Amino acid sequence: MSAFYRDAHNHLTIDGVSLDGLMAEFGSPLYVYSGAGLERAFTAFQAAVAPVSGKVHFALKANSALGVIALLARCGAGADIVSAGELARALAAGIAAGDVVFSGVGKTAADIRAALAAGIGQLNAESAEEVAQISAVAAAMGVVAPVALRVNVDVDAGTHAKISTGQRSNKFGISTDQREAASLYASIDADPHIKPMGLAVHIGSQICDLAPFERAYAALLDVANGLRASGLDVPCLDLGGGVGVDYQQASDTDFSAYGALVTRLFKDSGFALGFEPGRAIAANNGALLTEVIYVKQGDNKRFVIVDAAMNDLIRPTLYDAYHPIVTLAPPQNTIGKADIVGPVCETGDYLGLDRDMPTLAAGDKLAVLSAGAYGAVMASSYNTRPPAGEVLVHDGKAHLLRPARSFDSLLAEETIPVFD
Repeated sequence: MSAFYRDAHNHLTIDGVSLDGLMAEFGSPLYVYSGAGLERAFTAFQAAVAPVSGKVHFALKANSALGVIALLARCGAGADIVSAGELARALAAGIAAGDVVFSGVGKTAADIRAALAAGIGQLNAESAEEVAQISAVAAAMGVVAPVALRVNVDVDAGTHAKISTGQRSNKFGISTDQREAASLYASIDADPHIKPMGLAVHIGSQICDLAPFERAYAALLDVANGLRASGLDVPCLDLGGGVGVDYQQASDTDFSAYGALVTRLFKDSGFALGFEPGRAIAANNGALLTEVIYVKQGDNKRFVIVDAAMNDLIRPTLYDAYHPIVTLAPPQNTIGKADIVGPVCETGDYLGLDRDMPTLAAGDKLAVLSAGAYGAVMASSYNTRPPAGEVLVHDGKAHLLRPARSFDSLLAEETIPVFD
């Protein structure tokens, strides 16, 4: 099932709402999200892992629009965050502080203070230095910090190198070799300013093969059981996120096999579990809408120049990522290959290369599908281009989450010195 489908007249819609109509109302380029799709994906993930005792935290780094977070909070989502800014977003969207997990390798003392002052449920520490910093901040505040230790189990997730996080060559987590993780966890357990919450693991993103999960989770269980056998308290295992989506079909993700794997490994383990899906919830429930500015016929290639660019969606050039690109109007026969490119002055400014496309002309409208995750959150104002606005469709109504910024607002953030 997909949130994007064609109506009786073959025009593309989101949950039955006309995409042409949304562009007419809110402008172009424009991000649109399916509320029903987000709810459907989150509840499907919850159902898949229901046989084990756990909490599902939505990874805000995938999509941090307040309206999206608030909608998922209504479904029971906690939040997985990686910055104090995301903490502020989670709390503003109505997620209870106790349902927030703070991940990331570079938490500052200010980040830690903000997290402890809010009363978040868990800090995932990733180095001995960070553990010492958390302990010092907690002592100064007169509180006890809830800390889980993120371990690096040296598992290749088999995904893109820039989103693979579970190997020794990556910056994430504490090595499980030479008992480094076990030794640090013992120090956490003995620290009066820290409450040990357990262990965490996250090996990467867009993982479509379950085998790396099985290897990582088995290694995590081995470490956790060893710690318990030595008399240490290990209440929770945080399994991270990373379940991949089908970018080719842009349809709902089936979580049943992942749920079965987790159930088989952990159902009788005695550990509470945490999960942090992000992409798997949001990616295929969002699209970037854009309008054709020009069609340029090169010597050996057709360039379809649109008003969206790499500053709006950087995934294609950063990760070599594929996103389906379709017309909002009824589909026509293709006439050959085309590059869908933006106006930014970079050769890497493209949304799709060598795509089979129909005849296109200025004013035609396109949808770049599977753009609900790592789209708007990674946008910039490069070339002083205001990033696309964001709209959520829910129960047949369009809600403007964030308008496109104006040039005036971009310029107002800066000052010109008074030169002598």
